Amino acid sequence: MRNTSVVTEANEIHIAVELVNLGARLQVLQEETKLSRERLLKLYKEVKGESPSKGMLPYSTDWFMSWLPNIHSSLFMGIYQYLIKNANISGVEALIKSYRLYLEQIQISQGEPELSITRAWFLIRFFDADMLELTVCTECGGHFVTHTDELNKNYVCGICRPPSRAGKTKKAALMDAIAA
Repeated sequence: MRNTSVVTEANEIHIAVELVNLGARLQVLQEETKLSRERLLKLYKEVKGESPSKGMLPYSTDWFMSWLPNIHSSLFMGIYQYLIKNANISGVEALIKSYRLYLEQIQISQGEPELSITRAWFLIRFFDADMLELTVCTECGGHFVTHTDELNKNYVCGICRPPSRAGKTKKAALMDAIAA
């Protein structure tokens, strides 16, 4: 019986280290592992070389509705739901693998990740609580994150109809100025 607890603790440590390396906040580690807060603090400092950030976690579905976060969140949820359905994984393992695949896709497209692992974790929780869902765009057929209680009969995504200020970030403006 002792070996099982050692394996379980080693697995918990492995999960915690993976989450820390992906940038998860301490509260996520506490929810996803059975390790004590003190052990997680020590592990976090050992892995990152600094104390974890403090403060409230971002708890709002509204962040996922703005243009760029919605596109990234929709990509992540598509990956996550595909893995849940087809890869016979779930829980924190599905979160970690989905987030790694999301990061790979962003790197391939030479973009910057908009979605942190902590927000991805919250996104999954919002889906599990039926606060958010994926809705099909009537123009491209893609699946996008929307509020569950919204009327989305003729939903058109932010890729098909981007808002007028879409992509007009300070970084983009700076790059345009440098190119000119």
